[in-house]
Amino acid sequence: MAASLSWQRNAQVLSLSGELNSENLSPLWEQRKEVVMGVTTFDLSALTRVDTAGLALLIHLVAEAKKQGNEVELYQISENLQTLVQLYNLPESLIPRRTA
Repeated sequence: MAASLSWQRNAQVLSLSGELNSENLSPLWEQRKEVVMGVTTFDLSALTRVDTAGLALLIHLVAEAKKQGNEVELYQISENLQTLVQLYNLPESLIPRRTA
């Protein structure tokens, strides 16, 4: 059985928890526009695993939030996700990390 993915909105923060992977990202994909409405921070501290499909969805969520006119940052990027970002040589504009 695949691990689950859940998310919660608290004001302008979207917190993701569990595994963001190809097996369980469909519900988030289907609700992506509503989920990121007004989001400026993605809290990734509770993500336990991210695969390439999850990375692609995360990039899309960031782009969707930016398209809505929001400045966006990602908080608590895991080593797993950081490794994927480095392997694909992704620019900061796609994965905007919080510096503090």
